[in-house]
Order: sequence, then structure tokens, then C-alpha cells
Amino acid sequence: MKPFFRIILFFLFTNLLQSQTFYNSNTIQDIRIVFSQSNWDALLDAEAAGAGNYIAAQSVSINGTVFYTVGVKYKGNSSYNPNNNKNPFHIELDTYSNQDYQGYTDIKLSNVIYDPSFVRETTAFSIARQYMDAPMSNYANVYVNGVLRGLYINTESISKKFVSNYFYSNTNAFFSCSPPAGASPLSTNLPSLAYLGNLSTSYETAYEIKSLAGWDDLINLTNVLNNSPSNIESVLDVDRALWMLAFDNALVNLDSYIGKFKQNYYLYKDNNGRFNPIVWDLNMAFGTFSDTGTLNLTSTTAKKQLTHLLHTTDTGWPLITKLLEIPRYKKIYLAHYATIISENLSNASYLTTANSFQSLISSSVQADPFKFYTFAQFQSNIGTTDTTLGMNTAPGISGLMSGRNTYLTGLSDFTNTKPTISNIALSVQNPLLNSTVSVSANIINTNTNAVFLGYRANKTLPFTKIQMFDDGTHNDGAANDNQYGVSIPITTVFTQYYIYAENNNIGRFSPERAEHEFYTINASYPKIQAGQLKINEIMAQNTSTVTDDNGEYEDWIELYNTTSSTLSLDNLYMTDTSTNLLKWEFPAGLTIPPYGYLTVWADQDLTQTGLHADFKLSTAGESAILSYPDGTTIETVNFGAQTPDLGYARIPNGTGNFVIQAPTYNGNNQPLSVDDFDADLDKNLKVYPNPTQDFVVLLNEKNPIEKIEIYNLQGQLLYKENNIYQNQIRVDFSNFSNGIYLLTVNNNSKIKIVRN
Repeated sequence: MKPFFRIILFFLFTNLLQSQTFYNSNTIQDIRIVFSQSNWDALLDAEAAGAGNYIAAQSVSINGTVFYTVGVKYKGNSSYNPNNNKNPFHIELDTYSNQDYQGYTDIKLSNVIYDPSFVRETTAFSIARQYMDAPMSNYANVYVNGVLRGLYINTESISKKFVSNYFYSNTNAFFSCSPPAGASPLSTNLPSLAYLGNLSTSYETAYEIKSLAGWDDLINLTNVLNNSPSNIESVLDVDRALWMLAFDNALVNLDSYIGKFKQNYYLYKDNNGRFNPIVWDLNMAFGTFSDTGTLNLTSTTAKKQLTHLLHTTDTGWPLITKLLEIPRYKKIYLAHYATIISENLSNASYLTTANSFQSLISSSVQADPFKFYTFAQFQSNIGTTDTTLGMNTAPGISGLMSGRNTYLTGLSDFTNTKPTISNIALSVQNPLLNSTVSVSANIINTNTNAVFLGYRANKTLPFTKIQMFDDGTHNDGAANDNQYGVSIPITTVFTQYYIYAENNNIGRFSPERAEHEFYTINASYPKIQAGQLKINEIMAQNTSTVTDDNGEYEDWIELYNTTSSTLSLDNLYMTDTSTNLLKWEFPAGLTIPPYGYLTVWADQDLTQTGLHADFKLSTAGESAILSYPDGTTIETVNFGAQTPDLGYARIPNGTGNFVIQAPTYNGNNQPLSVDDFDADLDKNLKVYPNPTQDFVVLLNEKNPIEKIEIYNLQGQLLYKENNIYQNQIRVDFSNFSNGIYLLTVNNNSKIKIVRN
């Protein structure tokens, strides 16, 4: 069985970001900043030394797209210096007006001051993304007032947009775990996750809060970690934390939690109450920073032989000591570490990635007028040549990592026999919703009660871990035959799962990158067929036509049921992009009546009353798509530039081509006129009484009545009946309010009916 990665199964935002050119790893961006002030550098320096506010740039151009009046400031701690000709930038497109580039508003540009190879950060982030949610990163040539300032690293900001994409909310407790004033050898309060008491003031010099509130949540995290670590999974995604610790150690990334300053990570609390760690600032990965906090690795040899169990007995690093003192967490840490070694160091894939980046940027580095190193150092530092950086040394990357691989793979923790997990099978390949399925696997070299299955019914939830058994009673074959099994409920369209086994020394996952990757059980469920449900009308810029339940003018999408049956929208999703088909799921139990309409507000506001999708529409044009989790697409509408307050509507409903016209919200796109009725009337058809209070009789002695439809004056179809084939029928109007209705018979007789 092959692992189904999240980017494949759920078209998650990672795939979306990779597909967009701004963070595509194979491209170099072109960013041009224009200041009206000739002393722009002095202004930026003054803000960096003072309040740190943005300076208004006249414009910023990104790959030819121009944005006017944009916030720009210098960023960085040790990477910034007022004497530098090439300082790192933070560009905020929406400081003064609502504008974005491919959905991004914050642009972080690093000046590559500590990396002669220019590839440390991009390579490290590409490795991190294999095992945890981490930013995208590539390169940009940056110009100011027409002058090239050099080649920068362009890394995705860890912002509210980032946490929304990966953790499905953005209003919870959110911290940058780096001292707000910058870390230095004199810093005494660092983001170590030590418990400092119940006063937030004790933490404010070590952590920078990014949310409106959350200090109590952070304090609670440190309290549980330090004083009741057995409960840590209730407040921390432990698996993500163990991946981060293994990643930092394997790549000798000491300007991180595992180094002297215990910094350069973020924490975001998801809706399950757990903080999620996110790595940041990897420009000194691959051994450039040397101070572990307990010793200074002054030689490349010392960095090659950095212990994989750094700080396991040092109380100043409680995230390490408190987690790894729990035997199961230590075995998981070793399992994750072994995966990083196998997939990156032993096969030298890190070097393949680094060489690819270096080939891409070579000419841009050569043209960089303010780079901090020579072009020869750029070329050699990716190999075995060390480069001195003031008080630090950047080891040759391949020299460091090949030596590190030799050291690590010789340690008993990684030479000990690992469990093997094979022949994973389901009792039913595509079980029905609300049924039960058994999962089994062949597992060798385990301890009794040391095999677990983690599963969840929703990508936003933590995995539930349950024991697997080899007792012959859990669809596991015979007792003690090394086949383990367990049953789990199937409550949603897809159930995600992995298997973990451990022996006395180390654990193992299947798939190896769990919990970041996992297997998926796809349940069987009924689907709407193509053509039965249509996207009928789109309003991409609504400024004055109709308001939602909250009195706001928002984008909307109208659906139309083309059938005579009620359609269930269970398990159906709607999106505005083909790269993320599962952006917004229709609420469970929602239906649409025969020949009925349903309108969804596309305003990205899930907290409001009514149907609100988790995306907005672009007036420049994009897509509206209806699909199922298994990839079945039942409707795709691609639309171009739209006109404010005009609808993009099918005429006739459900089947016709799209036209731009006055909107017909939640109704027939071709409003009917009373003047058009009582025309082409079959002379043999009799209708009485008219006006009526309750019903009318239709009589045609020569031609059978096959079909009738009743519309209101807004063009909404109120009633339809097919396959009648009678000469006389009675049509009930008693449930309708007083007014004028339009009755069609056999598609050719049109009659105005008055109910009073």
C-alpha cells in the first residue's frame, strides 16, 4: 500500500503555494521598490533604530505587477546593519490599502549575510517541508529606485494567512518565539519554554505575541511541559515538536531552539487547544552557528559529531529534557531522526537540492553588487571548503553533512534493528460511511503492547492512538503470528491513519513521515451526477445589489437543481481554484429542492449566519468548481473579468451559455413577463376558474396534458410535474399567496393565473 500524501489527497494549501509562481522553487522573482524620497535608506534606518514603523514606498512591482503606496521597512536582528548596502526587507502590500499578490500581503526578504553558498535556507526549508508544515522559500532579485540591491531569499511569512492555511484558524494564541529586542550573549530571558510563573510580564521579553490575547495559553503550555509532562499532548502537538527537534539537530541548525538562544520558531494554538511549533530563519543551518549554549563547536569536526541527544539532561531546554525523558517520545524522536538521515543524508539528496538551487541562481549571485562574499566562495562553500564569517565559520555543506552522516549512522541508536511494518490491509477497501473497517499489518521485532494505529476523521483533528493486537480476535489472523489488527469507525468520507511500532530501542512509522503524512481510507458515498447540479450565476463584485444576512454586500454563487428530485449536498465541496478542490465543504444535511436555487456567499467569513464559503471571488476572473473528496468534479465554471454589480448568469437556467446581465439573485436568470403569456394558447385548452382561491382545472379533450410548470413573476419555478398524459387535471394553488402566477402547459401554452 502506498502512502497518500496530504498534498495529493486533500489538495492542501501547500500544493497551492507550490503551484503559484511567487514561491515556486524553480523561479527567481523580480521585485522593484520605488521610493519618492531620495533619502529612503536613512528613513528606513531611523525606523529600524526607533519605532520600527513602515515607510511608504511610492510603488512596489512584483514580476511586473505594480502596487502603489506600499509599506516597507528593514527587518532582522544580526542580519541588519545601518552600514550595510544590502539589508533585509519586510514589504507589506496592504499597509495603506487592500491589495495582495497571489493572495500574499507580507513579503520577507533576507539578505543572505551568513551564507556564502546562498542555498542554506532554501535547502533547509525544502527538507523541513517533508516532515512538518513550514514556509515556502525561493529567491528574488530586488531593486530600489532602479538600482539592483542584490539577490535575496524570499521566504513565506508565518502570518495569519499561513496559520489559516495549515491550522484552519487564525484568531487563537500565536507567538514568535524569538526575543522581541533580539537575542544577544547578554540575554537572560529566552524562549526556552521554561515555566516562569503566572505573570505574563515574565515572558514578554522572550516571546513576541502575534494575537490579540494568549499569554495565559503560553503560560499554561510551559506549566504543563515542566510540571506535568505526561499531559503534554493536551497542549502541544508533540509529534510536530519531535520532528522539529530532530530536524534542527540533524542539520546542525543551532540558531534555533536547540542552540544557545533557544529561538527562531513560532507557536500557534489550533482549535484543538494544542500549540503547533513552526521552524523559522534557517539561514545559519548546516553548521554556521556554533554555540549550543553548553559548548561552542569551534571546528567543523565538532559540528559533524554533534550528539543527536544534545541537551537531554540540560534543564534549560525543557522541550528536549521533558519530552525525551518519556521513553515512547524518545523512541519516536529517534524514528523521525532516522527517517531524516535515510531520506536526506545517506542518499545525499540534500546536496542534489542544494546544487539545483545553486545552478538556478549562479548568474544572479555573480551580478549581485552588494553580496557579502566573493563568487568563488559561493561556488566552493557548497562543497568541502569552509568560509570564515567574522566570529562564525560556514562549513562546506557537503563536507559537513557527509561527515555527519558517517558519524550518525555509526551510532547504536541508529544501527539497532528497527521494527518492520508490512502488508498493511483493510478488511473492506472502500467501506460505506458509518460502518466499521479493520486495519491489519505484519509487524516484526516488537514488544508486547507496542503497536498502535493513529487515525482521525478530519484533517483539522489530532490523531487518536489505539492499540493494535496480535491475539486472533481483531481480524489479525492467528494469535502470535506477527499480524496485528484493530477496527475503527468510518464516520467521514476519508479517514486518515498510520501505524507505529516500537521495540526496546527505537520506533518506526508507516508511512515513515507520519504524522505529517498518512494513509487514507476512502469511504463509499452517494454522489450527485454531472449535470444534475449547476453553477447558475456568479456575482464577483457586489457593491449594491443584495446583502447577506449580516447586511453586507458580498460575492455570491448561485446553484440550480436541474432535476425533479431533492439533491443532498453531503460530502460536496466548492472552491475557486483547481489546485485546492477541497476548500469549502457544504454543511452536512444541506439539500436543494427540485428545480430549486441555493446561493452561497463567497466572502471568507465562516463565522456569520448563513452559507459562507471560505474563499472570495476575483473580479479579474478565476473559477468556481463543485467536486467530491475522491476527485470527482461535477461542475467547473471558468470566468473572466467581471463588471461590478452585474451577474454572470446562464440563460436558460442550468443549460445555457453565460452572459453578463443584471443579477437575478436566487431566481430564474430570464425573468418572465406577464405580457408574454396567454400567447400561443392551445385553442382546445380550457382553464377554470381564473381568478381562483384554491385550484384551477385544466381540460383538453383533444390533446393530453403532458407537463405543467408554475412560475412567479421573478421567474422562480414553484412547481413542476412531468409525464401526466391526462386530458383533465386539477392544479392546486392553495399554498400560494395572493398574486399573479404564470402557468405553462406542454411547453407551448402560457396562461396568467390570478389567485385572490
